[in-house]
Amino acid sequence: MLTFEGLDENFKFLIIEVLNQVKATREFVRSPSRSLFRKITSRDDYIDNLKTVIENKCYSRINSSKDLDKNLLNKIRAIQVSSVNLERIGDYCVNIVNQMAYLEDKSFVHRFECEEAFDIIEETTTIIEEAFSKDDMPMALAICKSEYRLDSLYKDNFNHILAEMGSGKNIPNLVTILFIFRYLERIGDSLLNVGEAIIFSILGERIKIEQFESLQQTLSVSGFDGSFSDIDFQGIWGSRSGCRIGRIQAKGTNGRAEPLTPVAQGSIYKEGNLDKIRQERENLQTWNKNFPGMVPEVFGFHEMPEENKGSMLVEFLPGCTLDTMILTSDDADLENALFILEQTLRHIWNSTKKPGPLTTTFMKQLKSRQSGVLQVHPEFNRNARQLGGTDIISTEALITECLTIEESIPAPFSVFIHGDFNCNNVVYANVDERIRFIDLYRSRDFDYIQDVSVFLVSGFRMPVFDRPIRNKINAVITRFYHFAEEFANEHGDITWQARLALALARSFYTSTRFEFNYSFAKEMFNRSMFLLEKVNRYSGNWNNFILPEDILYY
Repeated sequence: MLTFEGLDENFKFLIIEVLNQVKATREFVRSPSRSLFRKITSRDDYIDNLKTVIENKCYSRINSSKDLDKNLLNKIRAIQVSSVNLERIGDYCVNIVNQMAYLEDKSFVHRFECEEAFDIIEETTTIIEEAFSKDDMPMALAICKSEYRLDSLYKDNFNHILAEMGSGKNIPNLVTILFIFRYLERIGDSLLNVGEAIIFSILGERIKIEQFESLQQTLSVSGFDGSFSDIDFQGIWGSRSGCRIGRIQAKGTNGRAEPLTPVAQGSIYKEGNLDKIRQERENLQTWNKNFPGMVPEVFGFHEMPEENKGSMLVEFLPGCTLDTMILTSDDADLENALFILEQTLRHIWNSTKKPGPLTTTFMKQLKSRQSGVLQVHPEFNRNARQLGGTDIISTEALITECLTIEESIPAPFSVFIHGDFNCNNVVYANVDERIRFIDLYRSRDFDYIQDVSVFLVSGFRMPVFDRPIRNKINAVITRFYHFAEEFANEHGDITWQARLALALARSFYTSTRFEFNYSFAKEMFNRSMFLLEKVNRYSGNWNNFILPEDILYY
C-alpha cells in the first residue's frame, strides 16, 4: 500500500469507519434508539473528514511528483475514487436511518429483505482493503458483483411493495420501505465504483465490470486460459465509432522468439454495438478470404445480445500508421509506403471490380451526419440570401439539389472498398515492406471515389500548420490524387472528377464535427459549400467537369 503521509492508514480507517457505519445502521433498522442515531450521525462527520484528508493527500502526492511511477499513480487515483464512494455509502446509511422516522410501525421493515441486503454490503465492504493491498482481481470482481446482487434484491422487494400497495393499506409505510431499499441499492452502485477502481489499479485502465466480463469471455474464446494478472491491458482512446478499444499483451513476452498465443503476441480488443462488431467481423473474414493477410485475423468473438454489445479479439498489426509516417518518417520510407499502398489498392480494385452503373450516396451520407455537425457548429447551416445580383441558396436546398444531381452521375463500376479510408487506418510495416488495413466496419462494394475522398480529406484535416510539415502533407495529397486520376483513366471512368467533387464536399463537411478549431473547421465548411455550388451551377456534360485541384491543399 501507500506510505505517503499515512495515506494507507487513512484509507484503512475510512474502510473501518464505513463498515462500522453499515453495522450500526443495520442495528438501528433492527432496533431504533436515540443513542444509536446520534452515534451514526456523528460518525458521518468523521467519515467526511477522513475522505477530505485522503483526497488532499492524493492530490498533493500527484502534484508534488512529476516522475511518479505509473502503477503508484494508478493506485492513488483508485484510492481517491474509492474514498469518494465510501463516503457516499456513509451518507446513504444516514439517509436510511432518517427514513426510519417515517415508519408508523418500526417492525414493519422486518417484512422485507433488509437483512439480506446488509449481509451483502457488510461482506463486500470487509474485503475492500485486502483487495487493494493484494491487487486481488477475484476480490475486485466480487465487490463489483455485489451491485448485481443488491439490484436483484431491490427489484424483488420493489415488486413486493407494489403488490402490497394494490391493497390500499399501509401506503406511508410502504413508501418509506421503498426509499430505504432505494438507498441500499445506491450503496451497491458505490461498491461497484470501488470494485472498478480496484480493477483500474490492477490493469492500469478504466474498464467497467460488464466490459471486463466481455473481455474475459472473448479471451476465453481465443484460447487464453491464464490469469488476468498475466496480461497487460492498454486502452486506446480517441475512437469516434463509439467502441472501446484496447491492446492486450501477456506480461514479459517482449523479445521472446518462440511461438506465442494470440494474447502473448499482442492483440487488439474491441467492444461496442453488437451490429457494428458483427459487421466488422464479417468484413474481416471477407477480406482475409479474398486477400489473406491484408487485415487483422480474428482470434475471438463474443456476443451479449441482452446488452446489444459484442466484442472481439483481433491480431495486433506491427508497424506504423500512415498519418504518423507523414509526420515523422524520412522521405525514403514514406515514398516506399505510398508506392506499396498504390500497388496494393490497384490490386484490390482490379480484383474486385464489378461493372455498374452504381448510384452513389455521398449526399445521403452528408445529410445523415448533418445533425452532428450542427451540434458542434450550429452556424454551418446558412440561410438563403443575395450577394450582389446573385442568389445564394440555403445549405439545405443546396444539399437537396446536389442529391438529385448525384443520381444522374452513377459510377461506371464498383470495387470492394475499405469504407473508412483515413490515413490512420493504413498500417505500413517497414520490416517486410507491407501495407495492411484496420477498422473495416464499413467495407463493402461501392465507388472507389469514396475511399479516395476520405483519404484526401484525412490528410487535409491533420491539425498541423507548420509549413514544412504542411508541404509534406500536401505532397502526399498530390500523389494520391494523381494515382486516383491514373486509375480512372485506365478504366475509362470519365465522370470521376464530378463524383469526387461531391465526395470531397461530403468529407469536408462531415469532418467539421470533429474540429473545434473554428477557423480550420470554417475552412473545411467553405470548401464543402464551394464544391457543392460548383456542381449545382454546372450545366455542361459531366464527362467534362473539372475539379479544381487546389481545393485539396491548405
